Amino acid sequence: MQFLQPILAAASSAAPATDNFWEGLWKSFEKTFIYQDRWRFFLNGLLATLRIAFFAALLGVLVGFLVASVRSTHDMRLTGKKCRSFGDVVLKILNVLCNIYITIIRGTPAVIQVMIMYFIIFANSRNKELAAVLSFGINSGAYVAEIVRSGIMSIDKGQFEASRSLGFNYGSTMIHIILPQAFKNILPALGNEFIVLIKETSVAAYVGIAELTYVGNLIRSRTYEAFFPLIAVALIYLAIVMLFTFLLKKLERRLRNSDH
Repeated sequence: MQFLQPILAAASSAAPATDNFWEGLWKSFEKTFIYQDRWRFFLNGLLATLRIAFFAALLGVLVGFLVASVRSTHDMRLTGKKCRSFGDVVLKILNVLCNIYITIIRGTPAVIQVMIMYFIIFANSRNKELAAVLSFGINSGAYVAEIVRSGIMSIDKGQFEASRSLGFNYGSTMIHIILPQAFKNILPALGNEFIVLIKETSVAAYVGIAELTYVGNLIRSRTYEAFFPLIAVALIYLAIVMLFTFLLKKLERRLRNSDH
């Protein structure tokens, strides 16, 4: 039995090491989530992230559709043509302004836009979330505009002519015929833009907005441990994206079935 003694000794020495590992892991978990009800920090950060993403998405869709309407109308009416009325001149000017807006927003980092909005435009305001919503909404609007414009331009021009022959004006044609078809085509791209927007809200931590990433970093600085705070933040973002992707696929399937 003497040959078993080294094996038993090694096993007995490994058991305390294993116990210490799980004990340390539990203490880290406790410090991150249970001590002083720190799980509430994560909950509040999640709610702030969802609020910012939701209202920024609404603003982005509104701005995007308006800009896309101006640019697509200009492309269909005035590309290669001279202005014949005051309305055409106004449309030309609006199209130039929309192009400048898209170029500036897509050409500068989102974090710089948030910092400009917070430290310059809203320098005297305490409403941090409003600054974040406006910044992310304006940023998203530039990308939504190009997505919507591409969807509108993908519709056959013959449908415009057919609707005009039936007595529809330009506005009615866009609302009742073109946009419903374009929406089905661009839905995956719009869904992807919203997913990017959810994750992009993490840069609001740079200006001290207490969203999810900021909270995770705050807990990390208090516990001096990075594993649970950062992994928790990553898993929460992953869960949000997976849930939204699931709902988006159900909506796409329902719209696809409505065509038959």
